[in-house]
Amino acid sequence: MKYALIGCGRISPNHIEAAKNNHLDFVGMCDVIPEAMEEKSSQFGLDGVRRYTDYRELLEKEKPELVAIATESGKHAAIALDCIAAGVNVIIEKPIALSIADADAIIEAGRKAGVLVCANHQNRFNKSVQYIRKALEEGRFGKLSHGAAHVRWNRGKSYYDQAPWRGTWAQDGGCLMNQCIHNIDLLRWMMGDEVEEVMAYTDRIQHNYLEAEDLGMALVKFANGAYGIIEGTTNIFPKNLEETLYIFGEKGTAKAAGTSDNIIEEWRFEDGLDDPEKVKEHFSDNPPNVYGFGHTPLYADVIDAIENHREPLVDGEAGKRALELVLAIYLSAAEHRPVKLPLTECSTMDFAGRFDR
Repeated sequence: MKYALIGCGRISPNHIEAAKNNHLDFVGMCDVIPEAMEEKSSQFGLDGVRRYTDYRELLEKEKPELVAIATESGKHAAIALDCIAAGVNVIIEKPIALSIADADAIIEAGRKAGVLVCANHQNRFNKSVQYIRKALEEGRFGKLSHGAAHVRWNRGKSYYDQAPWRGTWAQDGGCLMNQCIHNIDLLRWMMGDEVEEVMAYTDRIQHNYLEAEDLGMALVKFANGAYGIIEGTTNIFPKNLEETLYIFGEKGTAKAAGTSDNIIEEWRFEDGLDDPEKVKEHFSDNPPNVYGFGHTPLYADVIDAIENHREPLVDGEAGKRALELVLAIYLSAAEHRPVKLPLTECSTMDFAGRFDR
């Protein structure tokens, strides 16, 4: 399967490794900064992969069957729509877009063109998360009470100086949209997907050189009667502390922890079907960074979905749901009111200048 990568920044090594691990025919890469491509080519031995600074030229000349889009977030939608128009299946780095309208456009275009759209929420493929999800689908938690998603990380000025688009409303959003959206996706997925209402606060406390938030806290009411708590920040001193996901039910309690939900830290179930200590041992990983090991199995799922004409595990609708919840948090915080879902329209640009007033 012919594969190309658009965007050779911070997350691109995970995509390159996933493509290589899945034996894709890597035909082209694209970045507006030639040095970024040169660096990745040298690092991963990609001498035979042709380089482009214009992704449209790449699409025309290489005619890939699958493209991964790993550019700045604000460019995801336009590039995805061009790829879909060229009949190419797409893996879109999170977030799928920065507005409801763009997410809807991507989903509809993919449907009409008959191509696959995958949102790159790779943490769904963590061994820990997969095992929690299996217990949930088997009904082991009983009636869900509530869940909690915490992302307690650190991002300093040097991180934002590496790429000026970070922390801007036009190209990124704040910590909830960038650093926390993976865990927000997991919470929504685990708690039944359908959200009724959100109440939230966001603020910019330590990063006055950003446009968007560095702290967000929200309460979520799910349609099934369960509740959710979201806490996301890049203000933790002096380095990343943890990313944790809790699921609480009448008959079970589970906690995924580590840098990005990679280990099972608590496993307590009324049914006693498995040994908690063995579960913690067998369904935990220790990845070298917060991006984990999920890209390779996500790619494998996408390839299988293309070959067998099915939807991927993390489709465009899943990407939209994660985006929608972040935007609902932004809206609630900005307007100091509960926000009901679904959102028919909302964009990060609706909040431009909010913390500068």
